[in-house]
Amino acid sequence: MNACSRIFADEAQINNCKELLQVKQPVFTDLAQLLSLTGNEVRLKILFLLQQEDELCPCDLSDILGMTIPAISQHLRKLKDGGMIKFRKSGQTIFYSLCDTILLLPLFNLLQTPLTTESL
Repeated sequence: MNACSRIFADEAQINNCKELLQVKQPVFTDLAQLLSLTGNEVRLKILFLLQQEDELCPCDLSDILGMTIPAISQHLRKLKDGGMIKFRKSGQTIFYSLCDTILLLPLFNLLQTPLTTESL
């Protein structure tokens, strides 16, 4: 087991870091929720498709992803409950679209360029 040993603690650095974490706490909470929701491959694909197409209905997503509508609906409900997507009704059809989620853009930018070990 490795042990940490230091001659003196930089109290100013420690206090600055603690203060920074406290100030940024709401961002950490939002980001953790976003990563929890996008940690599922299907939900990440749904979010990506909504970003690409602006809006899609569950039937479209079912056809694209090769999944049942009930399975798609479960993922959509989690994304909606997490505040990441919104919906509008047009007759009998419900269309889903992204909420203004600027935090997703860096994730989707990764999909625009080929991934290499250097880009990670």
